Amino acid sequence: MCGIVGLFLKDKSLEPRLGDLMTDMLITMTDRGPDSAGIAIYAGGADGNAKLTVQSDTPEVDFAGLDAILNEALGTTTAMTIKDTHAVLEIQGAQLDAARAVLAEKRPKIRIMSRGESLEIYKEVGLPKDVADRFDLRGMSGSHGIGHTRMATESAVTTMGAHPFNTGLDQCLVHNGSLSNHNSLRRKLRREGVHIETENDTEVGAAYLTWKMREGATLGQALESSLDDLDGFFTFVVGTKDGFGVVRDPIACKPAVMAETDQYVAFGSEYRALVSLPGIDDARVWEPEPATVYFWSHTTAPTAHEKAA
Repeated sequence: MCGIVGLFLKDKSLEPRLGDLMTDMLITMTDRGPDSAGIAIYAGGADGNAKLTVQSDTPEVDFAGLDAILNEALGTTTAMTIKDTHAVLEIQGAQLDAARAVLAEKRPKIRIMSRGESLEIYKEVGLPKDVADRFDLRGMSGSHGIGHTRMATESAVTTMGAHPFNTGLDQCLVHNGSLSNHNSLRRKLRREGVHIETENDTEVGAAYLTWKMREGATLGQALESSLDDLDGFFTFVVGTKDGFGVVRDPIACKPAVMAETDQYVAFGSEYRALVSLPGIDDARVWEPEPATVYFWSHTTAPTAHEKAA
């Protein structure tokens, strides 16, 4: 089943409320996915810096002195902000791969949730309200974000099996549906050198988009290609540094609704996820068309492109 939400803010005055608005949207979708929840927040960092969001089942051990370890190994200053089982590490962008190598050697039990210049991902097992409270999601600000409540169908209920999935810099994905060819595609992507950690089919979808863009496709082109290369039924909401995109498979059997005002663009698996948004009564509300890629960006004009037959 699962529930998806997304919110792209056009009005910068709403950015301090992003976490609060998205938390309400996420909690409303609880009965669509009560076993785990996650949210991706895009909040810009310092110029030239990158962020690693990491997770540990024993944060009191793994996060102790972690910033000092990275400072010594990298020869730079690392800022660390701890939120429950997660921590956000801010490092120099050029040191991103080196920092991941240090973590693998010095703190092998730490898991990387996200990487990029502005992306932070927080996800855990539990009801959406409990997950939101653990990370104080209501207090977070940012320009846009996506979230997911999960009802596990194809893999175990674990932190790593929760959405969103990050497989490329500042790129993440949430998914409602099921991919039937994810095992064969996972093998292919791994042969192509794409890192995939879990057995979750959604991570394969995210990794597929990362691979297509690595090969030169734009996000829009990668989403269009997914309509040919991914078998099954799916609704994807994809986050990037500058915006977010939506695509549904050609049958479009999974529910989806969108709303747009002068202040924001919002996505929900059901309309009730959107009812607490400001000005929703005056919003343009519609169901995204099958096999159509929608994308909003802070740097380019919005697009809606229907895949050619």
